[in-house]
Amino acid sequence: MSRELDQKSSIDQIRERFDRDVERFSKLESGQQATIDAPLVLEIVSQATATYLKPHGKILDLGCGAGNFTLSVLGRVAPLDCTLVDLSNPMLERARQRISQATTGVVVTTQSDMRQLVFEDNSFDVILAGAVLHHLRDDSDWRTMFGRLHKWLRPGGLLFVADFVVFDDPDVQELMWRRYGDYLETFGGPDYRRKVFDYIDQEDSPRSLQYQMELLRTSGFRSFDVLHRNSVFATYYARK
Repeated sequence: MSRELDQKSSIDQIRERFDRDVERFSKLESGQQATIDAPLVLEIVSQATATYLKPHGKILDLGCGAGNFTLSVLGRVAPLDCTLVDLSNPMLERARQRISQATTGVVVTTQSDMRQLVFEDNSFDVILAGAVLHHLRDDSDWRTMFGRLHKWLRPGGLLFVADFVVFDDPDVQELMWRRYGDYLETFGGPDYRRKVFDYIDQEDSPRSLQYQMELLRTSGFRSFDVLHRNSVFATYYARK
């Protein structure tokens, strides 16, 4: 990930890539294979959410893609009012179709860069952010986004993040990067490894888990902890 932030893909370029990948991301087995432990993470987040959410609760799925995270939650607690946000309109349409079949609650879709979103304070019981925060760029983006996530949650509400992360120690990062590359090769050999590493370098600007935990603290979350971590992927929750 040597590319400078100002050389990363634009929002339009990222949107165009996801517009072309709706079918793949509608299937967990193929759409998420570059993410270590994707099925396990869906199960963990849906179980944890279901221990807190009651029927008719309100959920925000930030970067919802084809709707896999919200569908997993609805499999455990329903109906829910669901607000779905994604850059890609085709992704949103697929998510709306799938989620509308799983809940009798209100389903609202918003096509937007997450940095441009506006919601009233105390709007949601749960916010899901699956594989989306790593598209934030500079420190200002990260601080602002975490502050908004806190404001949008109702008192006692929960944030669940599952995302690509890095290590602050360069030696550890190099080791885990090699291990992740070995994992990718099990699916498609060296060519697949290069493909994934190339688009990570082009599109993504992740931060470490430690960095994000500190942002949770300074943004006002009263408690937070890691639910799962494997290599360069981590899942955590935070309570307002």
